[in-house]
Amino acid sequence: MTQQIDTDVIIIGAGPVGLFAVFELGLYDMKAVLIDTLDKVGGQCAELYPEKPIYDIPAFPVITGDELTQNLMKQIEPFKPQFLLHQSAEILEKTDTGWKITTSDGNVVCGKVVVIAAGGGVFSPKKPALAELAAYENQSVFYAVKKSEQFKDKEIIIAGGGDSAVDWALFLQPLARKVTLLHHRNEFRAAPDSVSKLYALRDVGKINIEIAKVQKIIGDAPHLTGLQVQKDGQEVILPAEMALFFYGLTMKAGALGTFGIEMQGNLIPVDTEKFETNIPSIFAIGDINTYAGKQKLILSGFHEAALMAKGAFGYVHPEKKFRFQYTTSSSDLQTKLGV
Repeated sequence: MTQQIDTDVIIIGAGPVGLFAVFELGLYDMKAVLIDTLDKVGGQCAELYPEKPIYDIPAFPVITGDELTQNLMKQIEPFKPQFLLHQSAEILEKTDTGWKITTSDGNVVCGKVVVIAAGGGVFSPKKPALAELAAYENQSVFYAVKKSEQFKDKEIIIAGGGDSAVDWALFLQPLARKVTLLHHRNEFRAAPDSVSKLYALRDVGKINIEIAKVQKIIGDAPHLTGLQVQKDGQEVILPAEMALFFYGLTMKAGALGTFGIEMQGNLIPVDTEKFETNIPSIFAIGDINTYAGKQKLILSGFHEAALMAKGAFGYVHPEKKFRFQYTTSSSDLQTKLGV
């Protein structure tokens, strides 16, 4: 059944930055509805690496994508956000009081402010050009690790040369029976510390590194038995029960490109005072935006959410003066948080 919902702020994207935006908005009495194409909250953290450790979230030496999502959901509970999941924002229309968004499911959301926190937009994994690939997908061929236990005691090939490939090779090595990291050149684009750890494990025989190009899947679908590769000018079969391909993501702005917002490629230019787009009362935070000095970090998105909330306040509560308060000392904010 379709819904018509009135709110203060419409957030497109329910990843970590979109979730934290709910908190910052809620502190200043702004309600939010979040729209996301995924069937769950958490964005890429939940969809692509729920069990992958993250090391650069302040106060957490290590936290998984799933744990971060759960913590954010607990943090925003006092503000009772509403979620429209597994649907996309398709139509954006100006109204007398703000904006109206119609989703792909026919739901209509009206608000005074729109916040785009869509990460890289609609993302999908880049897949190798291999015949019969689909017959193995989600059975023995994967593009993300959602449950690391399914790789326990398995012989795994991880294909790719970036952070995801190297990090997962390191993470799965103690769990799997054998890990082979396969890359087409003898150079990795991962963090130097991770590459050093990779070579150290190779030197003691705990990880195998193969410099080769994938040519063919070997097996009886959906069961993989190996990958045929070209190595040193010869065709070789590398045995494996499971294969992970980390060739990156294809990013698309989706319907955002039809909203009339200024874009640079698939990114949205913003100011760095309020993170507002070229259209007043439409903001963009997180990986979807761009500005001088931009770093695509979750913690940067959290900072952007805080400044966005101050800018949004003027549209949602034009009759009020914004008064900055600390959660540690403000009894008003503590009451809202239920502490």
